[in-house]
Amino acid sequence: MRAIVVEETGGPEVLRPTETADPVPGPGEAVVDIAARGVNFIEIYQRTGIYPVSLPWIPGSEGAGVVSAVGEGVTEVSVGDRVASVALRGSYAERAVAAAKDLVPVPDEVTLDQAAAVLLQGLTAHYLTHSTYPIQQGDTVLVHAAAGGTGQLIVQLAKRRGARVIGTVSTEAKERQARAVGADEVIRYTEQDVTTEVRRLTGGEGVPVVYDGVGAATFDVSLACLRPRGMLVLFGQSSGVVPPFDPQRLNAAGSVYLTRPSLGHYTRTREELLERASAVLGLVASGELAVQIGGRYPLAEASRAHTDLASRATMGKLLLVD
Repeated sequence: MRAIVVEETGGPEVLRPTETADPVPGPGEAVVDIAARGVNFIEIYQRTGIYPVSLPWIPGSEGAGVVSAVGEGVTEVSVGDRVASVALRGSYAERAVAAAKDLVPVPDEVTLDQAAAVLLQGLTAHYLTHSTYPIQQGDTVLVHAAAGGTGQLIVQLAKRRGARVIGTVSTEAKERQARAVGADEVIRYTEQDVTTEVRRLTGGEGVPVVYDGVGAATFDVSLACLRPRGMLVLFGQSSGVVPPFDPQRLNAAGSVYLTRPSLGHYTRTREELLERASAVLGLVASGELAVQIGGRYPLAEASRAHTDLASRATMGKLLLVD
């Protein structure tokens, strides 16, 4: 089968199309013929060596397709099922294998492209808004990178829970997109001081929660935007890792909370995974959750997709498709 194989860490050029052996399912596993694969920042961190991986390595973990083979003891899925997963090992390939318990059904009303584009970021947006900080009716929340793939979904789910949403973006085009998915207020951080604007928009109080997937570039601003006993939800680091800091800063900021959650801790059981996936994909199926696909790239052009994602000039989800 065709696959993208990384033999040494480095720039996008190390993502090389290669012919490699087809995966074989072990007990409890299934093989998926992949129609679309999500491109995520974690693969950039792995490719560059920030997150170590064993080489040679086929990138990717998110995708959607059709089950083509199952291993011994599999009861969760059958050959021919349309499925998606955030645990498809080596999804930058024509086929990949996953534990059957990690595959979720894709409703007939949802395309495989949509499923691949929404699952990881949709599950993330769901646990952030429903569990990490369960948004309450009337909350004002701050969402960094509100026009990005995850940001747009957080905005939409926050609005469904009755929040007033303030989003940060870098350009006029991204402001239009953030407003299109429901942001009530948008701050262009390239032209405005975010802290000043958030304080103005909240009558000086600050917000009860900041959803921050940017990391190093926004961490200080995020702390400064919180009201007393507010929560900074740091769920990503697209701008780099937050340096070590003195916990006393949390006291000085108003006895605020800092959490660094991850999806795996919010989908620890198959029941919880299916509950969240059903909620997200159900909203897509009904047209109540908009999924923006920012670009489709042939599998062989994974390097271009990585370059575009790292530029932070894209809006919405990038996919590798056949």
